[in-house]
Amino acid sequence: MYAWEIADQLLQLKQDVESCYFAAQTMKMKIQTSFYELPPETHNALRDSLLTHIQNLKDLSPIIVTQLALAIADLALQMASWKGCVHTLIEKYNNDISSMPFLIEILTVLPEEVHSRSLRIGANRRTEIIEDLAYYSSTVVTLLTSCVEKAGTEEKMLIKVWFNLGVLDSNFMAGNQLLMVLFQVLQRDETSTNLHEAASDCVCSALYAIENVDTNMGLALQLFQGVLTLETAYHMAVAREDLDKVLNYCRIFTELCETFLETTVRSPGQGMGDLRTLELLLICAGHPQYEVVEISFNFWYRLGEHLYKINDAALHTIFRPYIQRLLHCLARHCQLDPDHEGIPEDTDDFGEFRMRVSDLVKDVIFLVGSMECFSQLYSTLKEGNPSWEVTEAVLFIMAAIAKSVDPENNPTLAEVLQQVVLLPETVHIAVRFTSIELVGEMSEVVDRNPRFLDPVLNYLMKGLREQPLASAAAKSIHNICSVCRDHMAQHFQGLLDIARALDTFALSTEAAVGLLKGTALVLARLPLEKIAECLSDLCAVQVLALKKLLSEESTNGKSADPTVWLDRLAVIFRHTNPIVENGQTHPCQKVIQEIWPVLSDTLNTHQADNRIVERCCRCLRFAVRCVGKGSANLLQPLVTQMVSVYQVYPHSCFLYLGSILALCMPTFQLLEMQNGLRNHPDTVDDLFRLATRFVQRSPVTLLSSSIIVHIIQCAVAAASLDHRDANCSVMKFMRDLIHTGVSNDHEEDFELRKQLIGQAMGQHGQQLITQLMTSCCFCLPPYTLPDVAEVLWEVMLFDRPTFCRWLENALKALPKETSGGAVTVTHKQLTDFHKQVTSAEECKQVCWAIREFTRLYR
Repeated sequence: MYAWEIADQLLQLKQDVESCYFAAQTMKMKIQTSFYELPPETHNALRDSLLTHIQNLKDLSPIIVTQLALAIADLALQMASWKGCVHTLIEKYNNDISSMPFLIEILTVLPEEVHSRSLRIGANRRTEIIEDLAYYSSTVVTLLTSCVEKAGTEEKMLIKVWFNLGVLDSNFMAGNQLLMVLFQVLQRDETSTNLHEAASDCVCSALYAIENVDTNMGLALQLFQGVLTLETAYHMAVAREDLDKVLNYCRIFTELCETFLETTVRSPGQGMGDLRTLELLLICAGHPQYEVVEISFNFWYRLGEHLYKINDAALHTIFRPYIQRLLHCLARHCQLDPDHEGIPEDTDDFGEFRMRVSDLVKDVIFLVGSMECFSQLYSTLKEGNPSWEVTEAVLFIMAAIAKSVDPENNPTLAEVLQQVVLLPETVHIAVRFTSIELVGEMSEVVDRNPRFLDPVLNYLMKGLREQPLASAAAKSIHNICSVCRDHMAQHFQGLLDIARALDTFALSTEAAVGLLKGTALVLARLPLEKIAECLSDLCAVQVLALKKLLSEESTNGKSADPTVWLDRLAVIFRHTNPIVENGQTHPCQKVIQEIWPVLSDTLNTHQADNRIVERCCRCLRFAVRCVGKGSANLLQPLVTQMVSVYQVYPHSCFLYLGSILALCMPTFQLLEMQNGLRNHPDTVDDLFRLATRFVQRSPVTLLSSSIIVHIIQCAVAAASLDHRDANCSVMKFMRDLIHTGVSNDHEEDFELRKQLIGQAMGQHGQQLITQLMTSCCFCLPPYTLPDVAEVLWEVMLFDRPTFCRWLENALKALPKETSGGAVTVTHKQLTDFHKQVTSAEECKQVCWAIREFTRLYR
């Protein structure tokens, strides 16, 4: 509470920039987060005080002016009694030239703050403010026009923000002088960088704001013609090597294309569907810096999506040459520097750019035809004698489209594969790296042409033995194992040899696990009688490593990390899924029983370390899943050990594996601590996943147990938790639980289930609905609302009349006004919402209603 007064005093003292900045920022934060602390009668005094401060401190530092402007804007948005704030501010300051900078700063941040995440002013107040801003927008534009006349164009171009809100009258703007000024600023060679950026922001905002071209025809035409005049200025910026301006022009050209996308597709080459807009983007794509073309990626992706949906051959013919030219530019941009050493980096900016190119090419290739493009790329390699960096870039683009080329009797694909595996070891290592990736993408071709399997595997084995190429080669071997499982069975011994020597290759963790996954997929296709022995061989390396760690610990007391080996075992169990007929013993059962003692010892040794226990549980989970019913002998010792460890160390992963009754009490103790739910979302997640499994398998057991009351109370408390996974699990549990009393699956226990759910709802129903409504309005992000809607829907299906009463009580309990005196929700909005939900005929309608309603509180 004292912060209000102290911040105010510091601003009055005006000692130095630091203390004033600190006070201005504190004031802004208090208004944003704690405005409710102030009684309504102090609001006017606060406003007057802030306006005095901004006037007195306007020359001290621009950052202080911005913080105070934000404070004033946030106050205006929350203070319902301050009517027509735009008008009062302009009237008060527009004749004083020295107040202009801070007046413009306030008018700039005001519309930006309307959609600020930190202000929960609600949809009603937001609508009221936007209408107010629209009413005064022409006053603001007139103020700006006079500013430009008086002070030249160095003023901040705040007009962009007003465009963003869509509050400017487009007819008024179309004929306004400000628009002309904007394009003059952008055409002039001597415009400063800052002003150029402000003007560009403005034009982009205006283009964005007229998304619906047909209703804003006048302004659309002005902007369209204006942007087309900027081509010369773009070339000038390129000649002067002014990258900032080049990027600005490219942003404008891209925004132009985005805005007129539908017009261009609807009437290509006519009126505002003029294809010169695409020419502008292709000119930008020709710029040597890849950052320029990258700006336009979203547009090309959307164009591809549009044309794909319409699927009109005549349209494809019109746009095909543009896409061909784009692909040509992209292949050139993907080239590494001629003096680049080593393999291509994939984590730096350029590596990320190449990944985005690869994604874009996959999305637009249908317009050109994958086969045609693949053949063209290959012929540039075959007929020319390109430098290594050109070769590498071409192979990179070929790898992006290889999967979309039809592999059925395709001589070109076969020839490419044949040539790639013959590449000598003397070529640049980056070329070998990308060729290895290409081979991995062509695994379908290998599957259709098994004669290539040996040469391909030999080629990849060479790569596996070289440190820079090893991970890429491992990934390609994994791909080939996944696609050519049956052909690879004859090579299982070779895969086993690699797996045994895994750590002699320089592999990333991910690549090593991938190789084992590939090996396990092939293992599952071997004859049943061979599987047990081969699985035992494949696991032996990891089991021996775990044994070694355990014996070292017992001798020297040092603890080493077993997670690498646990993860490798997990991936083997997860992907070894042979087809076992009824009555046959599962071939993996014996192996898993032999391995259990080592896993049990590892679990005991590391029982205090959550990360290692989690990996142990994961490994056991896949082992149990792998053999299914064959794991019966393991369950007794496994559950006994888990429960004893869990009472000392409540690791949440045990819940995922474990038995509910034995594990619930320590869990509730953990979650009932102060902030217990918020501090342990993973425990909440796993507890309710486990409870949901129980509901799905044996609902009556759970509903008849004394534990159910605690679980439902915990679910009600956890409903407000804004953690994605935890919230999802809680909602799924509640939905599935209530559903067992709704869905008559003609099982003999349906009536009993219905009765038990009725008892539970009688006890907790009102509390649940009230908590769900409060959570939706004040705690939960919008993406969780569909899950909440499903719970409400199930409660309604179970007992509609009672639900109607519960919902009415829950809505009555919600606040109707904000602390600033603005109406949050009207009586009509409450009754409309109640009616929409209770008369809904499907869950979707409940979800839409909640979405709209909660906007009143955001």
